[in-house]
Amino acid sequence: MAETKAKAAKSTKKAPVVKSLEDLVKDLAVKQNDLLEAKRGHRAGELVNPRVITVTRKEIARLKTAIRAEELKETK
Repeated sequence: MAETKAKAAKSTKKAPVVKSLEDLVKDLAVKQNDLLEAKRGHRAGELVNPRVITVTRKEIARLKTAIRAEELKETK
């Protein structure tokens, strides 16, 4: 039992890396390009996993939210 507690203590999560506004905008452009390519591949029948489109759209939404939060933080 003591071993499992020791293992749990060793596997702590690290904090996410805080990105600058410029990095977020670059990531957004990359994800939007990925989405465009995934949609194009889906139309051509080349896309193996269409769930990629949904996941990419959600990542774009998260990036836009983070960008907006940074912009609001800067205006305060």
